[in-house]
Amino acid sequence: MPKFIIERTVGKLTEAQVTEAFGRAQAALTQLPQVKWIRTYYADAEGKMYCEYEAPHIDMIYEHARLAKIPADSVRMVTELQPAMFR
Repeated sequence: MPKFIIERTVGKLTEAQVTEAFGRAQAALTQLPQVKWIRTYYADAEGKMYCEYEAPHIDMIYEHARLAKIPADSVRMVTELQPAMFR
């Protein structure tokens, strides 16, 4: 399954705002069963989130963002590389 990294400019968020956004993201996933949320990193100083998802197609990532009402500034298909692959 293709993997994607999504950059989201969200500004500085309170814990309640993060919880609310994640709730909307989870609810949107129920409408897109082929999309899987892997993890999210939040860079508080930048006001950005970096999210990893799996989906059959990039359009599904943008649809998820639309349904969840969260920004998707950029979406990039990525390939995972791990240190063990190079030993």
